[in-house]
Amino acid sequence: MADERAPQRSTSGPRKKRPFQRRKVCRFCADKQVTIDYKDPRTLRYFVSERGKIIPRRISGNCSKHQREITEAIKRARNIALLPIAGSHATA
Repeated sequence: MADERAPQRSTSGPRKKRPFQRRKVCRFCADKQVTIDYKDPRTLRYFVSERGKIIPRRISGNCSKHQREITEAIKRARNIALLPIAGSHATA
């Protein structure tokens, strides 16, 4: 007769564990002197990728309050052409 057992899942070895990464701290919460200003593109460039996308808070380490402020400041800076809308790309 046919074997009616459920197929066993094959395990190809031990589970891969991600290396421990230290939790990033919001730089604006840690240092109250640093402010978010749309007129300061040098600070805002840190939160924009090379393709012009806003870096998410899970990568940048910002808290949700400051991430919203950064997003608004980047959009304002783009609107008055202090930051490029798309990333800088080489023309061939």
